[in-house]
Amino acid sequence: MTDPAPLLEVERRAFHEDVFERVLRLTDSGIPNNADKGQRASRTIATKIIELIGLPPGEGELPGQTTGNQFEACCQRFLERTFGKLAHLRPGKWQIEQISKKKKEVVIANYEQYSHLLLLSELAEQVSLLKSVLGTGYTIAPDVVVLRHPETDEDINRNIPVVGDDHCRFASLRERNNPLPIFHASVSCKWTLRSDRSQNARSEALTLLRNRKGNTPHICVVTGEPTPSRLSSIALGTGDLDCVYHFALPELVDAVDDYGEDEAISMLNTLVEGKRLRDISDLPLDLAV
Repeated sequence: MTDPAPLLEVERRAFHEDVFERVLRLTDSGIPNNADKGQRASRTIATKIIELIGLPPGEGELPGQTTGNQFEACCQRFLERTFGKLAHLRPGKWQIEQISKKKKEVVIANYEQYSHLLLLSELAEQVSLLKSVLGTGYTIAPDVVVLRHPETDEDINRNIPVVGDDHCRFASLRERNNPLPIFHASVSCKWTLRSDRSQNARSEALTLLRNRKGNTPHICVVTGEPTPSRLSSIALGTGDLDCVYHFALPELVDAVDDYGEDEAISMLNTLVEGKRLRDISDLPLDLAV
């Protein structure tokens, strides 16, 4: 009897099947829709990644917004099938949700560390001067969120008595103190990276860092961008994002090596060796930390 295949190997393949069916398309001239058709390197590397993965792209043209929404959904399903099975490493009542509609209200105010932003938003609507000072920099809706629900006293005290009536009145993990989900991770999903998308992801990360009351959530980006220079625009540096995750990093490395441009190879090595770029299969375990 053979041992079962590792979960992350199986689900990585399932993720690629999902992405190829729902997201990845070829133009009439055979260019992948995650490539910049005006850049030879981007076209060549993206095409090689498809060859290395060995799956057929989906059929039919997709509008840009649909492509983005579908990629978010693929990432959400992958995390649900992987991180959702790591309870032995990271116990808890977890919820992994795609925020599919970018609404104007303060979406992150639904979570424990950011609940104060709802009051701030309501005050800003009532006082025009306050609104002009604050702007809307704190109103963001992440693409995919990982939430942990608070625990009842019964669950907390399951093995040994831990909490009682007299103390521990503010800890957010205790449902008696806090009814809201705890924001564990923000996953920004960008099928491609252009300068504006890179800056949007960084801006959202800084907003999450600056406006929290409590623990900082994991803040990361998942992308299908094939060009090392564009990956570097978001992955280089520290302080805002935890890390950038590529939808097919080993295939990207092989494709860039095959392309043979020294600058691209060097940049990609810098990102990987500098712990700024990882594979999608690394993300579930990183979220378990």
